[in-house]
Amino acid sequence: MNRIIILTILLIRSHLSFGQNQPNIVIKDSKTKEPLIGATVAIKGLKIGSTADIEGKVNLKAVPEGEQIVVISFIGYKTSELKITFPLISDLEIHLESNEEELEEVVVSTTRISRNIESIPTRIEAISLEEIDEKANMRPNNVSMILHESTGIQVQQTSYTSANQSIRIQGLDGKYTQILKDGFPTFGGFSSGLSLLDIPPLDLRQVEIIKGSASTLYGGGAIAGVVNFISKEPKEKREFSAIINQTSTGGGTNFSAFSAKRNDKVGYSILVSGTVQKLYDVDKDDFTEIPKSQDLNINPRLFVYFNDKTKLIFGNSTTFQNRFGGDVLVINGKADSQHTYFEKNQSARNISTLQMSRQISESKQVVLKQSLSFFNRQIKIPHYSFRGLQTNAYTDLSYIMQQARHAIVLGGNLIFDNFKEKDSMKPRTESNFIAGAYAQDNWDITDKFLLEGGFRLDYARRHGIFALPRISALYKISGHWSSRLSGGLGYKLPTIFTEATETLAFQNVLAIDSKANAEKSYGSTIDFNYQNAVGENFSFTANQLFFVTQINQPLVLRTNTDNEFYFENAAKPVLSKGFETNLRFTFANWVKFFVGYTFTDAKATYKSTNQTVTLLPKNKVNLALLAEKHQNFKIGLEGYYSDRQVLNNGRLTQPYWEFGLFLEKTFGKFSIFANAENFTDTRQNRFEKVVFDAHNSPKFNEVYTHTEGRSFNGGIKIKL
Repeated sequence: MNRIIILTILLIRSHLSFGQNQPNIVIKDSKTKEPLIGATVAIKGLKIGSTADIEGKVNLKAVPEGEQIVVISFIGYKTSELKITFPLISDLEIHLESNEEELEEVVVSTTRISRNIESIPTRIEAISLEEIDEKANMRPNNVSMILHESTGIQVQQTSYTSANQSIRIQGLDGKYTQILKDGFPTFGGFSSGLSLLDIPPLDLRQVEIIKGSASTLYGGGAIAGVVNFISKEPKEKREFSAIINQTSTGGGTNFSAFSAKRNDKVGYSILVSGTVQKLYDVDKDDFTEIPKSQDLNINPRLFVYFNDKTKLIFGNSTTFQNRFGGDVLVINGKADSQHTYFEKNQSARNISTLQMSRQISESKQVVLKQSLSFFNRQIKIPHYSFRGLQTNAYTDLSYIMQQARHAIVLGGNLIFDNFKEKDSMKPRTESNFIAGAYAQDNWDITDKFLLEGGFRLDYARRHGIFALPRISALYKISGHWSSRLSGGLGYKLPTIFTEATETLAFQNVLAIDSKANAEKSYGSTIDFNYQNAVGENFSFTANQLFFVTQINQPLVLRTNTDNEFYFENAAKPVLSKGFETNLRFTFANWVKFFVGYTFTDAKATYKSTNQTVTLLPKNKVNLALLAEKHQNFKIGLEGYYSDRQVLNNGRLTQPYWEFGLFLEKTFGKFSIFANAENFTDTRQNRFEKVVFDAHNSPKFNEVYTHTEGRSFNGGIKIKL
């Protein structure tokens, strides 16, 4: 009897020991050999399954002995079915191949270090080539639609008759957003009001967005965030794409073409884009909602590959734009004593860039960037003209060093920015010189905890020294959960070029007082990210972001007794705080549903009453449903809700919905597309009267929603 009891105890102990030390199935990427956190492993025909942990390990329990069919799946990878004999003797490593048609690895570079977006502490939103391609169908001549559906971002129209636009992030004025093209900050100051209208999307590979303080990365101006438009680079296989688009609103026509190719030593890319737009007066009040315009953009780039370690990129982008809005009779050459009002915008921009990278060793690299840009713009309205030339020179030298668990960047930059007003007795000249040095360390403390610390020291002539620390952290809580925390300081040098003065065409705006101080800020964001897959046909991701930014000594536009406008620093800050919620559902890898919600509470605390920041909806909802079969068809339905907004006179606007529908059908290398934007015809002049007083001296309401109403467009795309 004792022998039986002892034998039973030994068997139980043996079984428990086996269960505690049971071998795992380890899931990794076939190329990078990185663990695929959250991959699903299931026994076919049985209700047995689990997901991979932080090390890619899966421990299946209670699997019947013998040969079983095991199904391994993960978002963006080809599902694998394998015959495996249980129990396992040792850990079994399985490699999954990425399914490029479903999901490509997203590599970001705005933080100066190219890394997988899942492994970088800074929270970066990446708009993929697929999404850019979709939005190019709607607005092939500029990038405004690319940012339209992103939560926390508002594309704000600054002029009723000329339709100029700026970007607001998290409720802050467009002057606090830094716009980059391939890492070059050449779209600020005088040129910022037309920046969105000067960047065609056809040559873009990706758009990267950092929300919150990012001045440590590229210097002053990035208090609200950074938007970096990244261009395609040539490959050995020649790429050619073209788009012809026609719109219903006045009959606008756009043609854009892009070509790129490389060999062992030399490569090239070239973009040509041109648009002709007729005037459009939707409400027949004799004033344009869309101005008559012509624009042309030519952007060639030359790539020289001296060897495997040294590469040079030279680019030159030239843009001409002519916009003529206002009274329809004036534009059509039928002006009379009652019909005299117009607004003309004529601009020419040229940006030359040079970038050279040298791989010193396997782990060390030097990158030199140099740009020189000129922006000439003239604004004309009756009895007034504003004309000026902005010159910007940017030089950046960085040293990048990769170590076992560190990626270190050391560098410095020089920025010269000069604006000179022409044809004026009192020219409002602005000239800034900034010298900066920066250091950054991406430290992978463990596989779960990653840290990014940065520090910048800028010297700005006449404004002194700015110390800008910034820190970001990423914690991979589990295979499904992760969280990022970021915070930093920022600053913005005084300038007369803001959304408010753009609406005035800079008329009666005085030059910046020499006593004006730079605006300073601090901000922080924290987010929580969850992702999961249920079987092979359903996946779900959720992201919850909280943000806060405070701007001290904000530069505020005031009016004096002579009805002149001037800027002065306010004693109390601007405070913006809120949260963003993003949900994404994927069904059967070809149907996707997106839900976005933004709550923004932005206060100008320097105001004695009605402190809410104007032209800002407190609540916004973004909805999108997309069905796509690769190289076959694409159809989508979008809806956007904007809450009531406060105008400068304290009045509240109406809340509104807008909806869009788009479809595309592909036939080999050709595709046709059609788009119905705002097909429910939401527009401001349906809520209220927009133009007041006589035709020869009109006054316009502030713009807070669409002015042109519904718009239909369609065209043909070619990809060779």
